[in-house]
Amino acid sequence: MATDSAALSAPSGHSPQSTPADADLPGDTLYTAGTVAEDFAFNDRVAEVFDDMLNRSVPYYRTVIDGMAQLVACHLSADATVCDLGCSTGTTLIELARRLPELQLRYVGIDNAPAMLAKARRKSAMFSKSEVLRFVEADITTCPLPRAEAIVCNYTLQFLRPLTRQPFVRRIYEALPAGGVLFLGEKTISHSGRLNRDFIDIYHAFKKQQGYSELEIAAKREALENVLIPFSLEENVALLRQAGFAEIEPFFRWFNFTAIVALKR
Repeated sequence: MATDSAALSAPSGHSPQSTPADADLPGDTLYTAGTVAEDFAFNDRVAEVFDDMLNRSVPYYRTVIDGMAQLVACHLSADATVCDLGCSTGTTLIELARRLPELQLRYVGIDNAPAMLAKARRKSAMFSKSEVLRFVEADITTCPLPRAEAIVCNYTLQFLRPLTRQPFVRRIYEALPAGGVLFLGEKTISHSGRLNRDFIDIYHAFKKQQGYSELEIAAKREALENVLIPFSLEENVALLRQAGFAEIEPFFRWFNFTAIVALKR
């Protein structure tokens, strides 16, 4: 669990983990009115404000990317490929490319939301990473997976229907070569009812400190109901183990957010 308190005491509306890529981001005002017109979807409106939403809604997001970069450096050699399934606006891959230039890695991002990918390509060009980053529009649950030594699935599995998750994770396992690495970041639940409520309350306090109002928090929670369905840490580990991964460890945890690394032997 993180010990740096910066994320909890950041000024309202600002992320302690922001990077130059986040400068002058359009602010997330989707739920300012406190009303929900439709279920949450990765459409044009969400794509426009997604980076600000990410910074203000996912605690220690870039700390997790830092940890991923260190583990990638431990396991991948030069000219290897990293594939991000559900890459959204490409932040994770761009940040990895910025942190690991000496490895000369190739990066592939796959997502089925055209608006997200358009923004990912603009950001990639802005940071002069277009030569090493490639973005593909496809359904990650059915498309052929490229050969990659590392696969990233950051806050993506939670949006897949629960019954599809086991075959999806199995496909990832089969796509990885021996020695390949999977990074799985997820919002998680606790099977301890009281602690789960505590974690949710702490998370909502975090979002308020990031500038979201009670109305916005409640409206977004309603919009995500039955769209984002979190598993517990134990359930996610069971998915990985059943798929074939033998070495599985959480490398970061903050209340109801968990990042896991899994190795294929």
